[in-house]
Amino acid sequence: MSEASDKPTVLAAPEPAAGFRHWMAVNAWRFVLLFAGVLLPLAGFVALADEVHELEAFYFDAPLLWKMHDVARPSLDAAFVLISRIGYQWGVIPVDILIVAVLLLRRRWREASFAALSFAGAALLNIGSKQFFQRDRPTLWESIAPESTYSFPSGHAMGSMTLAAVLVLLAWNTRWRWPAVVFGVLFAGSVSLSRVYLGVHYPSDILAGWCAALVWVVGCFLVMFRRRRPWRRTDQRSVPAGRGERAECGRGFRGP
Repeated sequence: MSEASDKPTVLAAPEPAAGFRHWMAVNAWRFVLLFAGVLLPLAGFVALADEVHELEAFYFDAPLLWKMHDVARPSLDAAFVLISRIGYQWGVIPVDILIVAVLLLRRRWREASFAALSFAGAALLNIGSKQFFQRDRPTLWESIAPESTYSFPSGHAMGSMTLAAVLVLLAWNTRWRWPAVVFGVLFAGSVSLSRVYLGVHYPSDILAGWCAALVWVVGCFLVMFRRRRPWRRTDQRSVPAGRGERAECGRGFRGP
C-alpha cells in the first residue's frame, strides 16, 4: 500500500451556521425564481405537450375561441391585426435587436449575452417545437390574417413573453422594475389575445408559448447570473478574494 493511501482524508471545516443563514437570506430569491420561473412553467408545458402529442383536444380551446369570435367587430379587427404584427415582425424582432445592440454599446457584455441567448434560443426552440408537434391551426372560421405554419406553441406568445421576461429580469434591481412588469404583462397579454381573436391559435398554444419562454429565459438568467446580479460593477483587483460575491449580494443597484 502506498504512503499516500495511508493518509486519512482531510475534510473541509464545517460551514458556520451564521454564514449559511446569511447565504440563504441573500440567495433565497433564486430558489423562488427557480420554482416559479422554471419548474412550474416546465410542468405546464409538459402537460400541454403531452396532450397535443396524443392528439387530445383541450376542453377550453374551442369555447374560448368562439367567445372571442363573438365580439369581433371591424374596428377590433384592425386593432388586433396591428397588435399581432407588433407582436412579431413590426415590434418584437426590432426591439430584440435594439436591446442587444444598446447593451453591447454600453459594454454590458453579460447582460447583452443573456438577452441575445434568450431571444435567439426562444426562437429556435419555437421553430423546433412546431416541427416536432406539427399541430394544425384552428379552422373554426376563416381568419382575416391566416397563417400557414404549425400552431403549437404560439410563436407570437413565446416571443412577446420572452421579451417581457428579459426586460423584467434586467430591470428588477433598478427603479424601472414595476414599469417593466406592467409593460410586460400588458404587451404579452395583448399580443397573445390578438392571436386567439384572429383565430390562428388555440388558447393552449398561447399557454405553451408562455411556459416555454419562461423556462428558457429564467433558466438562462439563473445560469448567467449565478454569482452576481445584472448591472454589477465589481473590480476584482480591488476586492479581496472571497468577498466579491458577498459584497455584490449585499449592495442595491444605484443605476448603471
